[in-house]
Amino acid sequence: MLTSTSAHAGHATVAQWVQNIKGAALRELFPLVTRADVTSFAFGLPAAELLPLKDYAAASSRVLSLDPRALQYQLPPESLKIHIQGLLASRGVNCRPDQIFLTAGAQQATHSLVNLFLEQRGQVLVEEVAYEGLQTALTPLQPEILAVPSGMESGMDLDAVESQLVRGARPAFIYAITDGHNPLSLSLSQASRIRLVEMARRFRIPILEDDVFGFLSYDGPALPPMRALDEEWVFYIGSLSKTLAPALRIGWIVAPAAFSPALHFLKQSNDLDTTTLSQLTVSSYLDTGVFPSHLATLRREYGKRRDAMLNALKAHFPLEARWRKPTCGMFIWVELPPEIDTIDLLRMAVKTEQVAFMPGAIFAMSGNRGARNGIRLNFTHCPVEQIEPGVARLARVLKRFMRSGR
Repeated sequence: MLTSTSAHAGHATVAQWVQNIKGAALRELFPLVTRADVTSFAFGLPAAELLPLKDYAAASSRVLSLDPRALQYQLPPESLKIHIQGLLASRGVNCRPDQIFLTAGAQQATHSLVNLFLEQRGQVLVEEVAYEGLQTALTPLQPEILAVPSGMESGMDLDAVESQLVRGARPAFIYAITDGHNPLSLSLSQASRIRLVEMARRFRIPILEDDVFGFLSYDGPALPPMRALDEEWVFYIGSLSKTLAPALRIGWIVAPAAFSPALHFLKQSNDLDTTTLSQLTVSSYLDTGVFPSHLATLRREYGKRRDAMLNALKAHFPLEARWRKPTCGMFIWVELPPEIDTIDLLRMAVKTEQVAFMPGAIFAMSGNRGARNGIRLNFTHCPVEQIEPGVARLARVLKRFMRSGR
């Protein structure tokens, strides 16, 4: 934990919220899960060998040769917004280009919306186990976390959401990952989507819908996002990081056009401009019409990796472990016996079997200890032939860990 330093010692004093934070868990674990000799199922990374390098290089060359302003500050290209409009239409979301606000990835979109709606020490309603990047966006504003449970099959407990709201809670927003939940790998049913949107309307509370995984569906098309049900109360977060390349930093918000001035102000105060060259190059890449074929390849190859991991879990993991088959996304969430602390398990797994995962404590909201016995496994990054041996090694260390009573 950071501690306050004395002004008399000649040190600057940081803000109180910085003094109170513990070291970011991902940063502390990074040396473990990124070792070159480790099979890592830890991070939400796409497969490097499936990135469209040649097509993107050709698009970049076209932009640099034809647009002398490509390396200058400039307004976000309308052409990219039109492409995103078309992509969203394929997911059942109808919107206009002036409702699309471009950002540097979904994380900046999340950060912008958090700052748009949340007052210092206000309330937010989230699941007890939630995306770690949301937590980092919330921390400076020190909100009161209204955490609701999630079921292994049904996702967010909407009875608990409604109970909070009926009792008078008025959070600044409700945060929800509709498809391929990170880390729980759940997708909300159509009935749950409709019910949550109806609650947002009734209680006049915006929903921040994080849909970065909705295009990665493996058993047929994913259901339409909640934004397809409501244009006023659902603020949609999207990204190409999981489907094209993370380093391009192409994300967006879909929001009523009336919010654009405030979003522009927040973005200008943050970074002035967003990766103009990336935006123009991605637009040029999308002009070629190859993206649907690329998406089909990702779905096919990632589906094979998902199935390989599910088969390996069934073959090697102890009967006490529980998981479900994800229909979208990049992860499988495994619940282990409640006495297991998966941070300790991670250290042992890296040391003895050279295999890594993301421990559940990373995703615990509001001090929730129930996540500590969960592990998140990524199935997209490793080649399919590495998945079964890696899961088998992880199962060996898990069984030793359980026998030792740790």
